[in-house]
Amino acid sequence: QVQLVESGGGLVQAGGSLRLSCAASGRTFSSYAMGWFRQAPGKEREFVVGINWSGGRTLHADSVKGRFIISRDNAKNTVYLQMNSLKPEDTAVYYCAHGRTSLPYSSDSNYDYWGQGTQVTVSS
Repeated sequence: QVQLVESGGGLVQAGGSLRLSCAASGRTFSSYAMGWFRQAPGKEREFVVGINWSGGRTLHADSVKGRFIISRDNAKNTVYLQMNSLKPEDTAVYYCAHGRTSLPYSSDSNYDYWGQGTQVTVSS
C-alpha cells in the first residue's frame, strides 16, 4: 500500500506561480515513477507531467511544456510540481500518482495509487 498526500494548492492570479508537493509513504518510493494529473470541472482527468525513478527523465503534456517543472527528492519521499506562468485554463484539482513501473507514462492506467487531490484556481 502507498499513501499519497498532496499540498500546496490555492488561488493565484494569472501569470503567477505555485508549488505543489506530494508526500508518499508505504512501498519503496525511489523505485517508481511518479506523475501529476489534473481534472477540471466537467472534463476528464488528464496527464500533466511525470518523472522516472531517479529524476533523470521527465514527460510533459504539451500544454504545460516550458511552464511546469516536476522534481523529486527520494530521501524525503516527496515529489514536487513547480507551476509557473499559470493560466486560467490550468484551474483544476491536481492529483499525485504513483507509477506501476520506474518510467513515466501519460496514461493513468500506468499508475496504481492516487492522492486525494489539491485544488488549484487561477484567476484572470
